[in-house]
Amino acid sequence: MMDWFKDKQVKTEPVIGFPPGTVAVAGKAPGTLKEFSMPAISQWGENENVVSLFRRRVTQDPSQTVIEQKTLLGEQWRKLSAGEFWDEISSVSRGLLGIGLKPGDCLALHGPTSYEWTLIDMACLAIGVVTVPIYETDSAAQIEWILQDADIHYAIVSTQSSVELMHAVAGRAEHKCKIYSLAAGDLLSIIEAGRQIAPAVIDSYNNQLTADSVATIIYTSGTTGRPKGTVITQGNATSLLPNLLDYLTEIGMQKTTRCLLFLPVAHALARLVSWGALLGPGVLGLVPDTKNLLADLASFKPSYILAVPRVLEKVYNAADASAGHGLKLRLFRLAAKSAIDYSKALDTAEGPSRALKVRRQVFYQLILSRLTNLLGGNAKYIISGGGPLSVRLGHFFRGIGVTVCEGYGLTETLGPATVNVPHRAKIGSVGQPVPGIAVRTSDVGEIQFKGNPMSKGYLNIDSKDNPLYTEDGWLRTGDKGWIDTDGFVYITGRMKEIIVTAGGKNVSPEILEDGLRGHPLISNVVVVGDRRPFIAALVTLDSEMLPGWLRNHNLPPMDISDAARHPAVLKALERAVGRANQKVSRAESIRKIRVLTTDFSLENGTMTPSLKVKRSVVIKRFENEINAIYGGPLEQE
Repeated sequence: MMDWFKDKQVKTEPVIGFPPGTVAVAGKAPGTLKEFSMPAISQWGENENVVSLFRRRVTQDPSQTVIEQKTLLGEQWRKLSAGEFWDEISSVSRGLLGIGLKPGDCLALHGPTSYEWTLIDMACLAIGVVTVPIYETDSAAQIEWILQDADIHYAIVSTQSSVELMHAVAGRAEHKCKIYSLAAGDLLSIIEAGRQIAPAVIDSYNNQLTADSVATIIYTSGTTGRPKGTVITQGNATSLLPNLLDYLTEIGMQKTTRCLLFLPVAHALARLVSWGALLGPGVLGLVPDTKNLLADLASFKPSYILAVPRVLEKVYNAADASAGHGLKLRLFRLAAKSAIDYSKALDTAEGPSRALKVRRQVFYQLILSRLTNLLGGNAKYIISGGGPLSVRLGHFFRGIGVTVCEGYGLTETLGPATVNVPHRAKIGSVGQPVPGIAVRTSDVGEIQFKGNPMSKGYLNIDSKDNPLYTEDGWLRTGDKGWIDTDGFVYITGRMKEIIVTAGGKNVSPEILEDGLRGHPLISNVVVVGDRRPFIAALVTLDSEMLPGWLRNHNLPPMDISDAARHPAVLKALERAVGRANQKVSRAESIRKIRVLTTDFSLENGTMTPSLKVKRSVVIKRFENEINAIYGGPLEQE
């Protein structure tokens, strides 16, 4: 642990409103809790902020490598020391002041994950300019709304096409916005605009920041409705980061820590991870996309990565498909089973048997080590968020030596509110609350949080119009779940997405969907059946996995449209549905499926940037297909 980090461990009680120690009140069901919290581990000073904390690292060791930037040539990475990175932050901060920005002004950032994105973000944080991330995939209508709602008059974008889009949107909305392009070299122009401003000015602005100073406004991608601007303060960040870093010491607080970030930093979780990586003693690497991900993993050699469950599903399915068929496929699946069995045995009092240890080790040397090598050969942990991870995958990855730390949170909680940690985890849960955060279930089973990291609300939205908090101060998540007797949280579905069949049966679609998404043929699933006589599902095929699956089953090449009607494909999907149905009662089971020829995606508006399906959009867009399943439209009441 870093010395300055130890020095700041001055708060030892949990969040306001809870007595010291664990809060645990018996819930309705046997073996569950109603409330649970963990004492805060540490707390930085009241007037600390993200950049002042980074300055501590600079002061401690300015020569230590803090960030690595991918070069344009080959697989080389340019190393920047803490001192060098601070000098660049200072230059950009002065440049932002030079072009006319002031503390409290909003700056839109539109572009992929990159060194420049993080540099500009830190420069904004240093002087109190509010960063407003805009996803590359946001529509013109969404961008127009964000520019107006946040009153944005300055934007920095990554490409020339982004410049044209932003100009068109701003012009249509008659909104004046000065737009700078990284592709056109405008970052140098910004830096030049601040040449005459003394570096001491940055310290002056930074010293004026308080816990209530707004750090960023993150617009929820949302599965329904217009995006809402979630207001995140410096205090939200500085009350979460010390406890999270302490809690994840094995992952993020080692000098050998290396984090490769490729998910969009416009997302709250990726943004928080980038801040944490800069404040800890390790190294942060950033890449803009996944086109060259395997090569980037091999050259950067991360000790942990941040991923969404769909990425992990694709890794496993790709390995399964590459095994081919016949003996090789059987060997891979035996190897995978040995890894899963080994992981499950770790949770028993007896632990893995000697025979299981030997079997797992043999399969690891022969087959499974190839997977860990694909992750760079150095990865020991994966932080997973943004959606539910199947229990099977959790055990598989732990069985091959890469522990998946699944967590749960919202934009409004600034990323993880709960997380499994290596030394205290339950696969299938989303972990215990981060120290300093309390969790409870409401009378109707909604997961709710309380703590200083929680956002105070949305920009320009009165709490009466969109109540984020309950009357007694708990943040509503909209997710249904339960808490076990050890304080581990389990998410069972969205409160608003519970399906009620015509027979009155309540069905959580996520349980069935999670069971199906692991099949190599399946890309996405949406379970339907609200007010219908039975449960059904819309299924899309994985275009990347389909060719290999067809080869392995001695079938000729075919496109998605042909595959969606092919008897062998449909039979395989029916078997997958049968396996998924084993987890639920007959009344909850899927009776029919409809294979779509169009996948859900960011481009067609059916998925969020964090790869969550927009259920309401899908149901509306594919209304005819759903009606065909049931022989007609839903009768109007």
